[in-house]
Amino acid sequence: MGSTRTRAGDLLRLVHDQPGITRARAARLLGVGTGAATELVGTLVAGHLLGERPAPPTGGRGRPTTLLGPHPDGPVVIALSMTYREWRIQAVELGGGVVLSEHADHRGQGPGQVIEAMAASVGRMRRRLGVRIRGVGVSAPGIVQDGHLVEATTLGWSDVDLTRFARPGEVFAAGNDATFAASAESRRGRAVGSSVALHLRVDAGLGGAVVERGRISHGATGVAGEFGHMPFGDPEVRCPCGALGCWGDSVDGRALARSLGVPEPGDSVAFFRAVVDSARTGEQRAVVAMGLASARFGRGIAGLVNGLDPDLVTIGGLGPLLLEVAPDELRRAYLAGLMNFRRHAPPPILPTALGEDGPLIGAAEEAWAELWERLMSG
Repeated sequence: MGSTRTRAGDLLRLVHDQPGITRARAARLLGVGTGAATELVGTLVAGHLLGERPAPPTGGRGRPTTLLGPHPDGPVVIALSMTYREWRIQAVELGGGVVLSEHADHRGQGPGQVIEAMAASVGRMRRRLGVRIRGVGVSAPGIVQDGHLVEATTLGWSDVDLTRFARPGEVFAAGNDATFAASAESRRGRAVGSSVALHLRVDAGLGGAVVERGRISHGATGVAGEFGHMPFGDPEVRCPCGALGCWGDSVDGRALARSLGVPEPGDSVAFFRAVVDSARTGEQRAVVAMGLASARFGRGIAGLVNGLDPDLVTIGGLGPLLLEVAPDELRRAYLAGLMNFRRHAPPPILPTALGEDGPLIGAAEEAWAELWERLMSG
């Protein structure tokens, strides 16, 4: 029975990773015969965990192919993501398909108002989906520990309870937005199949994660990946986190403002994008400022590559704009900062495949990761 349960779990994970896979291909990948595969699929369909549908006709001979995917009454997880300016919530089924979605701008609101609005959205989804909801995943822009947003310097929030979105008996996962974006990239993006991937996300702050063979390195207390607070920046500049010389402060919108000699912007992300637009038109001061930020970014990436030994670096948020607008400065600084033996085949630096959806997709993926054992145990 244990072996059957294990194979059933493996089949569910396979369909989650490859929605629309044929029953025959799933059997080959799992190393089981067609009879065993038929039995596994039948059991999971009867339990409303898996769905089947006929493949589109090809005009060829033979029995029609069956495609595997989510059951119409199957389990879903609720994924929540918040940034410094908006929140997004989705109900996500097996395979990553989005069943329901809501979003709203929250600028000018305090944490209490934002959390209440998000809770109301989750409530609306619960009324529509009922017992199909089996778990919740929350992505937040700051230090997340034990289900709480401990500190979000970009929002000015602290000690926000994120567990309120889940109900007793549901699985729950909460994490930093950059960490969850890394998770998403390793499961559904550019880093699928990578041995050790480093993901970096530039937004109102800078964070990331290391994913080794599909598993995130969370650290001893669950807050690994605060790469933006490594002392790669100007030691005379104090970060809102309290430290001096944080790397994130040397590549974000505030860094661009200092390079341009203008006051610190209220909205550092919008300011960053405005400088990018100016640089694209050839405005010289903007070009120089972007070049400096890109060089600092590349130099910091080199330090992380030297220390962490990834085979791939993916960048998200505003990071791809640095690579677009000032690629030469970034790559020169990156190569110059690498140890000699790494320069003949440096890990590539690539923009994320998932874009701004990364943290939200990661929240769903982390909730699903928590759910597998629960589904197989009853």
